Amino acid sequence: MAVDTERTTPGTPRAPRRTGGLRHRLAERGVDRVLLLLVPALLVVILLFLYPMMYGVGLSLQPQKGGGMLANYRAFFDDPYQRDTIWKTLRLALPAALINVGVSVPIAYRLRGRFRGRRALTAILVLPVTLGTVLVADGLLRYLGPKGWFNRILLDLGLVDQPVRLIYNYWGVLFSLIITGFPFAFLLVLAYMSGIDPTLERAAATLGAGPWQRMRRILLPLLAPGLATTFVLAFVLAFSVFPSANLVGEPADETRVMAIAAYQSAFEKYDYSMASTIAVLMGAFELLVISVTLLVRGRLYTGPSAGGKGA
Repeated sequence: MAVDTERTTPGTPRAPRRTGGLRHRLAERGVDRVLLLLVPALLVVILLFLYPMMYGVGLSLQPQKGGGMLANYRAFFDDPYQRDTIWKTLRLALPAALINVGVSVPIAYRLRGRFRGRRALTAILVLPVTLGTVLVADGLLRYLGPKGWFNRILLDLGLVDQPVRLIYNYWGVLFSLIITGFPFAFLLVLAYMSGIDPTLERAAATLGAGPWQRMRRILLPLLAPGLATTFVLAFVLAFSVFPSANLVGEPADETRVMAIAAYQSAFEKYDYSMASTIAVLMGAFELLVISVTLLVRGRLYTGPSAGGKGA
């Protein structure tokens, strides 16, 4: 039978027993255990984003025809046919994102209150999300095509002598991007708009501020962070345009965007190194636009990141 030989000197406090558990070790280092819940998400990001991205960057530095690590990048910028895809992509993505965000603001402003039919109207506005790019393109072909109802009405009224070309060009792709991208921008702006305390506007009205003054000095400053985020997401969504550029655009010329150039390099020329180069450049230009957007947002507005109720 074991006998405890430890003896405590009278008047000497007993030292606290150290459990050595993970919780105590993390607490001693100032680490919250809740952060451990981020580990699965971090692994997913590493496996599905960081590793493919780094692999693509590495592949882009191994040109198929040799010539050095940066040969693919030099070849891309030296070829006008490839280089022009940058402008053609930006020419579609920037207007589409700006239009979607700009149109969403007044509509969300009217729909943030409570009135009969609000949910039904909101559901109608976000309906294009359920259609998909292919169905939207098919609808544009049927309604805006040379024999579509829009051109038939114009011809019957004698407003034009021949059908107006609204598809198989720049405008067809832009219309498709606006239709498919608007629901996302609208829902985000509506969420941000609903989080702004309406009593702020009522208080400004009692002080004599008109509608435009309330919009410019209260609503827009509080909405600025949300608008910047919405624009960034809408831009990234439009920048990666591929189906619309093929279905309702002119993929050989006017709407030959960077995604099409990457696809042609990979699956028509089987030059995966050049395809990776174009994909890396797409990411670089997206990061450039995102950085400029956040920089402008930071210079125009330095308040809280969100204007919640009661803020």
